[in-house]
Amino acid sequence: MSAEIYEEEYSIDGKEFVAIGVASTKIKAALKMLGIPSDLIRRASVIAYEAEMNVVIHGGGGIMKLEIHPDFIEIIARDEGPGIPDISKAMEEGFSTATDKIREMGFGAGMGLPNIKRNSDNMEIKSEVGKGTEVHAVIGIKRE
Repeated sequence: MSAEIYEEEYSIDGKEFVAIGVASTKIKAALKMLGIPSDLIRRASVIAYEAEMNVVIHGGGGIMKLEIHPDFIEIIARDEGPGIPDISKAMEEGFSTATDKIREMGFGAGMGLPNIKRNSDNMEIKSEVGKGTEVHAVIGIKRE
């Protein structure tokens, strides 16, 4: 891959639960097409899917962006939802603010942010109550 940056951006509809996974599937396909190693594709796919779920469930929609740099992959998810009042609490496995309706659909187990962190080499969350949340997840690409 050249020294150029590859970028794609995907819109995520916050009302379409049947469409959850569309953006993360497109990210996985782009990574495969660009010849990214399968172990990195797996990690990026988990990050993208969990981030997409959070944007739909908690953020009411937003965007996801894929950036592939020569030495790292970055996935950015941004919404204009209610924001996260306590990020450290939100990072606890099993903690969820999902509604009962969301849980009845099989979502909202409180593993999204912990799974993103587990599959990232670096993760940052920026959130402001009433304004939204932005998650940046980075996976390093080792060159041989």
